[in-house]
Parts: sequence; C-alpha cells; structure tokens
Amino acid sequence: MRRRNLITGGIAAGALGATALAGPATAAPKPRRVQTGLDRLVAERFATLAGQKVGVVSNPTGVDADYRHLVDLIHESGRVDLVAAFGPEHGFRGSAQAGGSEGTGVDARTGITVYDAYGASLAKWEELMTRAGVETVVFDIQDVGVRFYTYIWTMYTSMVAAARLGLRYVVLDRPNPIGGRAYGPMMTPEFTSGVGLKEIIQQHGMTVGELARFFNAEFLPAEAGRPVDLDVVACKHWKRDMLAADTDVPWVMPSPNMPTPDTALTYPGTGLFEGVSSISEGRGTTRPFELVGGLATDFDYHWSDRLNNRDLPGVRFREAYFVPTIAGHHPPLLNKLCAGVEVKVTDRAAYDPIRTAVAMLVEARKYPAFAWRADSYDPVRPYWVDKLTGSPRLRTMIDAGADVDDVVGAWSQELAAFEQRRRPYLLY
Repeated sequence: MRRRNLITGGIAAGALGATALAGPATAAPKPRRVQTGLDRLVAERFATLAGQKVGVVSNPTGVDADYRHLVDLIHESGRVDLVAAFGPEHGFRGSAQAGGSEGTGVDARTGITVYDAYGASLAKWEELMTRAGVETVVFDIQDVGVRFYTYIWTMYTSMVAAARLGLRYVVLDRPNPIGGRAYGPMMTPEFTSGVGLKEIIQQHGMTVGELARFFNAEFLPAEAGRPVDLDVVACKHWKRDMLAADTDVPWVMPSPNMPTPDTALTYPGTGLFEGVSSISEGRGTTRPFELVGGLATDFDYHWSDRLNNRDLPGVRFREAYFVPTIAGHHPPLLNKLCAGVEVKVTDRAAYDPIRTAVAMLVEARKYPAFAWRADSYDPVRPYWVDKLTGSPRLRTMIDAGADVDDVVGAWSQELAAFEQRRRPYLLY
C-alpha cells in the first residue's frame, strides 16, 4: 500500500506545489521545474524499486534534469538489482534510423545486457524477460504524442507480456511535448500494424503514463487475460496545455529525425508524408518533418502559394528547396533536389498539425507526379497511409476530390468519443 500511495500521491502534490509556487497575486510568476517521473524516483532514492530485479525499457531520452540516464542512476544507487535493459526502435543508444535497431549487446558502463526489443512479439518479450530474470519492468522513454511513433507500442506489448508473466510494470511519466489535446482519425481494427496496434486517435494527447492506464483497463484484460500490476510515477507541475517549450524538461532527441520540439509539433501531420512515395518528409536535413517536398522537376512554388492562400490558423509556408540525405521511405529522392515547403508554425496554440497536413496533401494531390506509397508485402492493405491514418478513408476522400473541411469533419464523432473514453485515465 505504501508503494501505491507514494506514486499516485504525486498528482495531488503537484497541484499543491503549483499553488505554492504561484506566490502573491501581485508578484511576478516564478519559474518552476517540471519534474518527470524519473526526477521523482531519484528524489525518493528509488524507494519504489528497492530490492527488486528490474529490467529497463529505455533509450537516450531516459534522463533526469541533469541529463543523467536512468540505467546509470539505478546502477550507481546500489539499491536496485538492475538485471537488463531493452532497446526499442532506433536502439537503446538511439543510433539506428527509422525501422532499425542496434542488436543485443553489453552496456560498457554498467555491464548489463541490453536486449534488442524492437518489433518483439509477445512470445519474444516473454522469452527476454524470463531469460533476464526480471521481476519489475520500468519504462522511461520520451514519446512525442502520435499513434504512429512506435515507442508506445513497445510499451503496450511489453505490458501485455509482463501481465502474462505476472510481473510488475512501472512507468516513469514524462510530459507530452505537443500537449494534451487530441486530434485526428481513429485507428480501425482492420488496419492495425506496428505503427498502430490498437484503437486510439492519431494525436492522442496523452502522456505515456496516461496511455499505460488506458491500455491496462481497455485492452489488456482481453489480450493478456488480466491487467498488469501497474504503477505510474506521475510528473509534477505539468499541465495539459503545456508544450515542450513551456517546460524546463531536458530535450534529448527521441529518434535521429526528431531533433527538436519544433519537429515534434509538426510530426502528427507531416508524418503522413511517409505514406506518399513521391514526396520526402525531409529526412536527413536539419528540419525533418518541417521540410516537405518532391523532385524539383515535379513540384514547384505553387504549392506554398496555394497553401498560404488558404490562411490556415497558426501556420505559414515558405517555398523551400532541399536535398534528402537519408533514403527513408523514399529511395528515389535520395540526394536529389526537392522542391516544396517549409512548415513555419506562427501560433502554437492555434496550429492544428493534422488539419494542416490534410491541406498539404489536398494541394499536393493536384500535381501529376503525386503518388501514394504502396507496399508489396501487404497486398490486402497496400497503402501505407491507410496504416498511418487507421483506415482508407483519408486517402479515398482526397482521391475523390474532397476538400479539407470534409476530410477533417469525417472523424469528428470518433474523436469526440475517444476524448470521452480516455477521460477516466487522465492524470493532469
């Protein structure tokens, strides 16, 4: 009972702390530190993990306010039996590109085995956890708040495996860098994949701790036969309307092409261009997911002009030219001059990344060279954008000539239903 009170009590403590820090009505607001779950764990001297055999699911983002990594801190504490680490997509050290990992090896600093867990099946997760002798799994990764960013599915699958093995699961929560509002379409069961295993909204507006609570109640009883023994170490002083720029939480690149919080802000929308074979989302440039374009022989300045004429809220478009230096999902565009747009967010509060991306797709579809990306390995569901958006609806509506309001309006009811469904699991 003490353990659970220690963790869930952080929510009330965060509210009280925020009030105390506000000060007199006439005083200027004082800066405050948003504490992550890891920051709280360190402050409490790892009490909730003491004496347990722990396996950590993390990557370079699992750092405290002084950029010290969770694995190193646990190892140095001497209070926790650290038996393994598990690396997601891009690897434990974050060096691999999209769709890649680093393999299994030994961490030089701590001497523990780091297992490659990217894309691991339930059976593989169970085998790895059993081999390592794990009693408690700890998850600490900075998510970016989008369904097709795969870390949340690493969390989900490892939660199911832990439930089936009767293990404890602890999530060290972190702020959602793009805030707590939900946008976009719902995943449908027919189009689940590694970029969307379960039915949640595209920009879910939840922290990983909130998602873990949602998963545990809504999906694990059916898939694992029971919920996992879950604890969430909540953040303190974070509110749902905060973006990464509003906090002092250290930013470490969650993946090689997610360099800044600005990238994360546009990613829920421009990530959809992974589903267009003729257009690069700027991988290998200094502004991935903000620079978007196709071959300069096929696309031109009219794209930015048409988008700016739409006067979309919170954003402008700069005519842009760039050369992708990473093939990513678009090998024919590698090292070729591309023409397109740079997405310039002018008002973070007004900006809707998914609506903006729909407008970008509608205008790009007018170019003869535009082509949806088709994957031959899945002839039944060949279009990658359908897996990203959760169904064929967006693609077929744009192909049929639908404009932005029609496309966005098509998911209004499912979005409202999701917002209602997630409400019991929100912590902030």
